[in-house]
Amino acid sequence: MGVPILHMQPRSPDFLDLPWDLTVSAWPDELLIDMPTGVHRHPVVFVERAGEIYAIKELPLTLARNEYRVLDALTEATSRAAEPVGLAERYWLDPHEEAAGAVITRYVRHAFPYRRLVTGGSFGPRRNQLLDAMAGLLVELHLAGCYWGDCSLSNVLCRYDAGAIEAIMIDAETSRLYPSLSDGQRLEDVEIMTDNLAGDMADVAAMSGVDLDEADLALGEDVAARYAALWEELFAELVITRNEGYRIRQRISRLNDLGFFVGDIDLEPSDGGEVVRMRARVGSRTYNSDRLRELTGIDASENQAKIILGDVSYFLAKNGYATPEGRSAGTLRWLVESFDPMVARIREAWHGDDPVQGYCDFLHHRLTTATARGSDIDNLDAYVSWAAAGFPGFPA
Repeated sequence: MGVPILHMQPRSPDFLDLPWDLTVSAWPDELLIDMPTGVHRHPVVFVERAGEIYAIKELPLTLARNEYRVLDALTEATSRAAEPVGLAERYWLDPHEEAAGAVITRYVRHAFPYRRLVTGGSFGPRRNQLLDAMAGLLVELHLAGCYWGDCSLSNVLCRYDAGAIEAIMIDAETSRLYPSLSDGQRLEDVEIMTDNLAGDMADVAAMSGVDLDEADLALGEDVAARYAALWEELFAELVITRNEGYRIRQRISRLNDLGFFVGDIDLEPSDGGEVVRMRARVGSRTYNSDRLRELTGIDASENQAKIILGDVSYFLAKNGYATPEGRSAGTLRWLVESFDPMVARIREAWHGDDPVQGYCDFLHHRLTTATARGSDIDNLDAYVSWAAAGFPGFPA
């Protein structure tokens, strides 16, 4: 059995027992896990190790090295890119051969291909969510200095994120990293995305037997418009007078609401100091998820975290935890009395595979039920009502 050169992340499996002398398309079925996947130009298979699922993609060595390097660098900047765990180099093959390299990534849990969403019956109601997710992903990658070069439906996974959709980059073979991107680089990347999505939607229409005139060919243009609006909001200059310092706090709060960390703030006086211009340096879009993890240890995506943090705040206010010490104790009580018992119920009875998403669905039902009643409803009554209604999620 040929053993390739393997570059592995710490605490990852070694994958030495795989039949690397064969191309992945020739690996025995008993080694593989059947998982949903999109349309790829390179062979992709899935294997399981210690309860974790990993994707293995074959491609020429130069492309494989580039993808591994880019994904590895992005792990420090964003949670919306596939996590690389290894790179295999079949040194006995010509480096230009399709099977010369293989990138191993951790399978993105609770995710599914974007193509599955756009070809499903729920795509119409969720179109706005898809547009926002794609635009947000491009913005976050560009903030990290990543020129994607091939954004398409086939290169993105999506998963439900409370009442929204989260997009995750899974292919980076054409990507390049820079300290920062110029406006020209950003706009070129957006133009590539626009063209690719038009082609993707034409393919989807053809596969579905839909006339090309009825295809959603403007999908990429709509994503581009939302990308431009989000980028403008992140970097718009705020002009205030010296007496309007509160607007700085409002600006930071608005950026946090969008999920972005705010780094340094530049305040530049003009007009003899009577006017101040504010510019914020925006970081990764993990403000709420990082905050929730710090407070509770719960791993959640950004919109899930935002909703759960609201539940924590509601619990603390309702039970009179006002001081910093009280909030710390109250958060622990929320975990023990609210979150953990409800998640245990959800794991047993709910039809989904992400219990954190299930908890968010439950919170949405509890809120709508309490609003309709005009009074609070406790968790047990809300759960019984939610289960009786068939565990509804957020409306599309």
